[in-house]
Amino acid sequence: MHELLDDAGLEQSAVVANSEMNRERRLAGYRRELGFDPVAWLAARPGPQRWLDVGCGSGLALFEAAETLSGRAEIIGLDLVGYFRGAARPGIELVIGSVLDYAPDRPVDLVTGVHVLHYVGDKLGALSRIASWLTADGRFTANFDTASVLRADGSPMGRKLTAALRDNGFRYDSRNRRIARDGHGVPHWEFAYLGADDHAGPNYTGQDGVNAHYAC
Repeated sequence: MHELLDDAGLEQSAVVANSEMNRERRLAGYRRELGFDPVAWLAARPGPQRWLDVGCGSGLALFEAAETLSGRAEIIGLDLVGYFRGAARPGIELVIGSVLDYAPDRPVDLVTGVHVLHYVGDKLGALSRIASWLTADGRFTANFDTASVLRADGSPMGRKLTAALRDNGFRYDSRNRRIARDGHGVPHWEFAYLGADDHAGPNYTGQDGVNAHYAC
């Protein structure tokens, strides 16, 4: 097993600072990858909404969504690299930062993450942070692969992980490798984060990902 990296070291990794990752994906790609239409969901809810997209890439999908929503939602795009294809504008805030450091200034109604968790070190820590950002009736959905969350010796956690996800209010779709949650929460994990391996190799997407290791 390769030497494990902390969050600061991981963010300097070529695997994570990947200019091709999710850069040009448009809104149709979000619907396909997440099995969920964020714009339709936001538009169907009463009152102003807040949508945080983690790992927004170029931001093209967010610009497209803003035109459809016509001011009915405040949209925040968060990306570690920040190769945005446009400037922030009314209704859209673009932030350069990590999901493990950033925090919205008030609760959000929707959090999405298209393939971004594959490149996060402390994946369970990220899930905890995201759950705490949601409104009471908010929603979170993202791509997530339990095969990238390992024990200290590199073996898979298996059912222990999926049971912990369920006990903490998350739904995991193993067939499509998606995770979802409804409503605010503060998850508690009986695992201690040890670090990340950026030499994990290709995951189910065909691109190199990052494995997270935990003592359990």
